[in-house]
Amino acid sequence: MSYIKHETGIVDSGSEIGEGTKIWHFSHICSNVKIGKNCSFGQNVYIGPGVVIGDNVRVQNGVSIYTGLTIEDYCFLGPHCVFTNDRYPRASSNWKLEKTTLRKGCSVGANATILCGLELGQYSMVGCGSVVVKDVPDKCLVVGNPAKIIKVFKCEDIKKKFDFYEC
Repeated sequence: MSYIKHETGIVDSGSEIGEGTKIWHFSHICSNVKIGKNCSFGQNVYIGPGVVIGDNVRVQNGVSIYTGLTIEDYCFLGPHCVFTNDRYPRASSNWKLEKTTLRKGCSVGANATILCGLELGQYSMVGCGSVVVKDVPDKCLVVGNPAKIIKVFKCEDIKKKFDFYEC
């Protein structure tokens, strides 16, 4: 096993987990999940069947990543942020999966809620507690309910955080 898992963590069969990835207390990785290398999953993280996660992704405590979510390299998910995968959920088996994508370098703050069917652009940032109901463009900071763009990052700002970033 090339990844590290706490004894209380569960990894279902059929999942691929990259080298150097760490899975902490009481986390559950469902079947057919693909996780890249050097990722970190905090306590009580749930990753649903078929989810795809890139390299160097950090997921803080209490995050549920449901089927239909794709997370590219270098993303950060703050504690207890929320993702949905059905825009009109009901307590029945009749539901429609809507896919959501987090592009490279995206960050989602603690307790933010992301509606399904959206794309969060490269190096974008969602402020803590924000409610995102539409796509977030590349290099933008959004905050509030509903989340609105309050800043567009300059190349120099991003390069300080990601030394591989090309302006």
